Amino acid sequence: MKLHDLQPAPGSNRPKRRVARGIGGKGGKTAGRGTKGQGARDTIPVGFEGGQLPLSQRIPKLKGFTNPFRVAYAVVNLDTLAGFAGDQVSPGTLVAAGLVRQGALVKVLARGELARPLQVEAHAFSAAARSVIEGAGGSVQVLPPPFGNGRPPARGNALTNR
Repeated sequence: MKLHDLQPAPGSNRPKRRVARGIGGKGGKTAGRGTKGQGARDTIPVGFEGGQLPLSQRIPKLKGFTNPFRVAYAVVNLDTLAGFAGDQVSPGTLVAAGLVRQGALVKVLARGELARPLQVEAHAFSAAARSVIEGAGGSVQVLPPPFGNGRPPARGNALTNR
């Protein structure tokens, strides 16, 4: 059997019924829609739900949502710390150097090299950054988040005046 030999089984393909073409045959007069009523008329809009607020109006209009509990870190890489003056690095010294904003949570990532020992305090470290700092003879101290160990307090316009 070849591709050009394929055809549907006999009797499985029937011509489409042409309704509403006069009363001479099947599907004449009311064309299978019954007599009167909403189903007999051509007035139902797409998505109409019988007077209930349609789904297209019930769903939110904006794309996605903003997670009020998201924890955002200010990222500092090892190549930035390598050029840092002094051997004590903390969020306060990074703010003074202009590398992060006041009150930001600091996370240290492992891009770059580190040749000298540093005592680094931050809120989070990548595993690779921790191993590079300790491999250079430095130490790592994880600072607790300012909101405790649970999830952070929710932010947003609806929650600021409580």
